[in-house]
Amino acid sequence: MEQETLLPLLCSTAQGNKQDFAQLYKLTSGQVYAVVLKLLQNTALAEEATQDAYIKVWHNAASYQRGKGTVLTWIISIARYRALDLMRHNKVRKESSLDDHHSPPAEDSAAMVSEQGHPRLNDCMDELDNQQRQAIHLAYFKGLSHQEVVDHLSSPLGTIKSWIRRGLQSLQRCLSA
Repeated sequence: MEQETLLPLLCSTAQGNKQDFAQLYKLTSGQVYAVVLKLLQNTALAEEATQDAYIKVWHNAASYQRGKGTVLTWIISIARYRALDLMRHNKVRKESSLDDHHSPPAEDSAAMVSEQGHPRLNDCMDELDNQQRQAIHLAYFKGLSHQEVVDHLSSPLGTIKSWIRRGLQSLQRCLSA
């Protein structure tokens, strides 16, 4: 469904079609917002990151490369990078005063991402090696940089990157099965 639905909408968006961009937004924004809300734990910042990501999608739709992942993965990665930028800029991790009391608890957020994203995400995550699962969880659900994952897991950078890369490849195979 992803490639059959989202890819044509993105291609049309690249040609300036506002209706198809609106449809692309409608189909993907819930999942994108859930990911950035999980990272930022603040609804206002999550809304800002989501909006900024879609502005970038509108302007850069033609730069999407099919071989590097699905349309949704591409959009989420744009939003994730924007969220990480906002975290660094606003020091969200250190300033508890920015915490939003409307954001869900951490354990519920992963379930929300999997429910709104791919219903099998948790099952597929459970199939990963422990190191891959930990590295992906820290990088993608907790928003840590690769260096912070290195520090947290006390493993070399190359190893961490390999765990994440192989884990993401396994997740992609599992989710598309």
